[in-house]
Amino acid sequence: MSHLNEYGITHLRHVDLAVPDYQTQRTFYRDTWGLTEVGTDGDLSYLAAEGSPEQYIVRLRKAAEKRLDLIAFGATDPAAVDALAAKLASDGVQLVGQPGKLQTAGGGYGFRFFDIDGRTIEISCDVETRQHRAVEEGEAIPVRISHAVMNSDDPNRTRAFYEQHLGFKLSDTLWSQHMGEMMHFMRCNDWHHSLAIARGPHTSVHHVSFEMRGLDEYMRGTGRVMRAGIKKIWGPGRHLAGNNTFTYFLDPSGNTMEYTTELERLETDQWHPELHDIADPNVQDQWGTADPMSEIIAKDSFNDPDRGLFVAPPV
Repeated sequence: MSHLNEYGITHLRHVDLAVPDYQTQRTFYRDTWGLTEVGTDGDLSYLAAEGSPEQYIVRLRKAAEKRLDLIAFGATDPAAVDALAAKLASDGVQLVGQPGKLQTAGGGYGFRFFDIDGRTIEISCDVETRQHRAVEEGEAIPVRISHAVMNSDDPNRTRAFYEQHLGFKLSDTLWSQHMGEMMHFMRCNDWHHSLAIARGPHTSVHHVSFEMRGLDEYMRGTGRVMRAGIKKIWGPGRHLAGNNTFTYFLDPSGNTMEYTTELERLETDQWHPELHDIADPNVQDQWGTADPMSEIIAKDSFNDPDRGLFVAPPV
């Protein structure tokens, strides 16, 4: 069975954020969240996960306004990058630029475009890998970036865009009797989801998730961030869709960040998406250790309306 994305998209590389409180955020991601700052370049900070070959998994940029700068996905090779850029352009998707040499850390070859909600998305290949290592037992730092979840006021339209234009496949959907479809989990490889689309009042970051080594490291990390006085929104618990653990925190800019582990890997392309009713307590949390999902919890992850829609970041 092949898990290959039909357009050669391989995985989630990094999520790039612009933040007004740049130094505070650098300190948070480095000292509290457990990423490694591998370099700075002017008003940019590149943050890597010790267990990941990616040059970086989070990029921070000092800016007057908070925004999502971009989400980057890997591709197999330059031919796939070129073919996807040509396909998107012919489909009427607005490209930020034509494929070319990337100017960011690790170089590579790629291009950027706006998705249907106005987020900047980057597709790249041939990015240099970095020296990484096995995260050790008891070491409560992220191994890799797991997934990115984005808010959309029309999640079905956003889901259709990623299916039609980028070949993402639907893994599962959360549903509510009053609100309809609430979240679509989408995959580009055998991980249950690398991207998810949540129903929100506006386009914004819902959360970014980081995979920990195992349950013990996930719990130790959760405890460390709690002890540091960071606001915990929800968790610890274990979701049904994806079967992964979750603890959500608010970073100093108000973006939600998640520690997770044991995200499901799908064994077969014959996976049939399920509709999970969020009224069932087991859908939200199989363990029953997290507070029930409430409007207050949900509101924290609505985030501020994104100020960067249909405006490409300067770098």
